[in-house]
Amino acid sequence: MIDWTGLLSIFAAFFVVAASPGPATLAVSTVSAACGRKSGIVFGAGLAVGLAFWGLVAATGLGAVLQASTHLLIALKIVGGLYLLCLAYASARSAMRATSEKLGPDAKVRTGNKGLFARGLILNLSNPKAVVAWMAALSVGLGGDDGLASVVMATLGCALIGLLIYACYAAAFSLSAVMDGYVKFRRWIDGAVSALFAIAGFALIRSAITRN
Repeated sequence: MIDWTGLLSIFAAFFVVAASPGPATLAVSTVSAACGRKSGIVFGAGLAVGLAFWGLVAATGLGAVLQASTHLLIALKIVGGLYLLCLAYASARSAMRATSEKLGPDAKVRTGNKGLFARGLILNLSNPKAVVAWMAALSVGLGGDDGLASVVMATLGCALIGLLIYACYAAAFSLSAVMDGYVKFRRWIDGAVSALFAIAGFALIRSAITRN
């Protein structure tokens, strides 16, 4: 029997975690402000698939195995940190460009939709902290007596919530006023985004190096 109260608790906990500012929401917001709603949603879809992958890892119990596997977790953190540093470098290069041009709603960037989806996917796949968030959310409403149906519904529901959150970020930051503001202050925004990505990247690598 499905515990609907427990499921609602899981969804609420996951919403708080997934909607909180972080590298994923920062990235989808920047892509949406620069390139429009469609590009932001495609990027967000990649993020959602990556998030769903970690949800499967957590729901099948592999999350606990990952947490206990020191060498694997360290490797994943280093890879994730390096990818964030790559994003920081790309944003820094954008900030140093003097010219800026508004691409308009639903514009395509040079990487295309497949490239945007892949970038979003890699960003969340390279973030092993996501499995910790999943495990925390699932533990709020799932107990030892819950069956497979409850686990499946909790995982699918949270994955859908993640997709909706990224879609809302894409819609909000692709508004014309926001895009105009991004064009006007692009260099400052990209510089700040670069710094935030760099901080997150170095923090992830540091946590891997200092892990006992």
